[in-house]
Amino acid sequence: MSDSYDLIVIGGGPAGYVGAIRAAQLGLKTAIIEKESTLGGTCLNVGCIPSKALLQSSHHFEVASHEFAAHGIRVSGLKVDLKTMMGRKESVVNELTKGIEYLMKKNKIDRHVGAGEITDPGKVLVKTTKKGNKKQVLKTSTIMIATGSDVTPLAGVKIDEKQIVSSTGALSLSKVPKKLVVIGAGVIGLELGSVWHRLGAEVEVVEFLDHILPGMDSEISKQMQRILKKQGLGFKLSTKVTGATAAKGATSLTMETVKGGKKETMNADVVLVAIGRRPITDGLGLDHVGIKTDDHGFVSVDNDYQTNVEGIYAVGDVIGGAMLAHKAEDEAVVCVEIIAGETGHINYDAIPGIVYTHPEVAAVGKTEEQLKAAGVDYTVGTFPFSANARARCNADDDGFVKILTEAKIDRLLGCHIIGPEAGDLIQEVVVAMELSGSAEDVARICHGHPGLPEAVKEAALSAGGRAMHI
Repeated sequence: MSDSYDLIVIGGGPAGYVGAIRAAQLGLKTAIIEKESTLGGTCLNVGCIPSKALLQSSHHFEVASHEFAAHGIRVSGLKVDLKTMMGRKESVVNELTKGIEYLMKKNKIDRHVGAGEITDPGKVLVKTTKKGNKKQVLKTSTIMIATGSDVTPLAGVKIDEKQIVSSTGALSLSKVPKKLVVIGAGVIGLELGSVWHRLGAEVEVVEFLDHILPGMDSEISKQMQRILKKQGLGFKLSTKVTGATAAKGATSLTMETVKGGKKETMNADVVLVAIGRRPITDGLGLDHVGIKTDDHGFVSVDNDYQTNVEGIYAVGDVIGGAMLAHKAEDEAVVCVEIIAGETGHINYDAIPGIVYTHPEVAAVGKTEEQLKAAGVDYTVGTFPFSANARARCNADDDGFVKILTEAKIDRLLGCHIIGPEAGDLIQEVVVAMELSGSAEDVARICHGHPGLPEAVKEAALSAGGRAMHI
């Protein structure tokens, strides 16, 4: 294994390994440094992949328990085998991590296990606790930081990953809690809250703001809260958690209202802290080489993802913005192409965000609130899944599609969906926006019948005042 490279990538998550592959494709001699034993980062190992596996398993249980009878399917004696469910989740993760290791070998990328520290612009020290605390200095022309993010802590609430857990602990509980309190009504909190609620836990979501899904279109937020409340999740909004005490078998939370400071206590078997994520930069040597960060600790970069130190770049969660694996991957690809002398660009207005609850939530582009604040003259087209034939056939018709367009020229500005397969349906609008399309373009495309995508077409027709099926 060499000690001199064209590019060294620090971090083996979605940004890191995808960036390394693209670099190898472009002919750069590449190494990747990751301190964990497996590649894939938080997303693959303890984040989006295991959570989606559990969401799928718990959804099957939910459907079998409550929906089979309406289809004439009689079942009895259903119960959760949590050990098998967790085993399936681990199997999915293991198969995918092995796949990434194969891709490293296929693309002739050197894999270094250890923590990477930048000692000089062209040097990275790899520190490992294996085989006697070995240290190795690697030389390189260029460095790309892709170290990702970690759980944001909450003052007064100490995570032990047993009774007070982060998303990592919530993915590996040994039994279904009787009561789970989720602190934070964002994507992670709602997804994991949904998993354990479906499996039998009473779930209460506590949120500092007066609405769930911060950053989403307000109409989406309000409708989704109504749907989740109907499913059985409880919500305590405009509430600040001030502390938590874990005792044997129980956890006590202290809270107060944001306005007025009214205090109260809530007990639970397990508490999930899901208030956001922060950049991982400790031990990287940023101060030593003079790399600037912003007030929140994110690495500062220019439009080409280069830091203030020539030859050192950064991408993904560590530079801020949307904490999304696909956004991080795209940044890494563009960054590497720029390093290799090519050009690249990302349209940040066309990056979708998805919540894998049921129904799913998906969004791309501007919200209605953002357009109002910017003084944009816009039109709105909406269509409910209750009027979509396929959704009705599937008995899965909660939600709607909402399309926002620029009033004068019909240019697509945003799309927001609550409904079945929303995460897949949004991609049609993403493509249209990338191609500078209009609502009329989407409306004129022939959509197969009966199909869920017809709801997107109808919302586009609605933006022009001519929806057909409502």
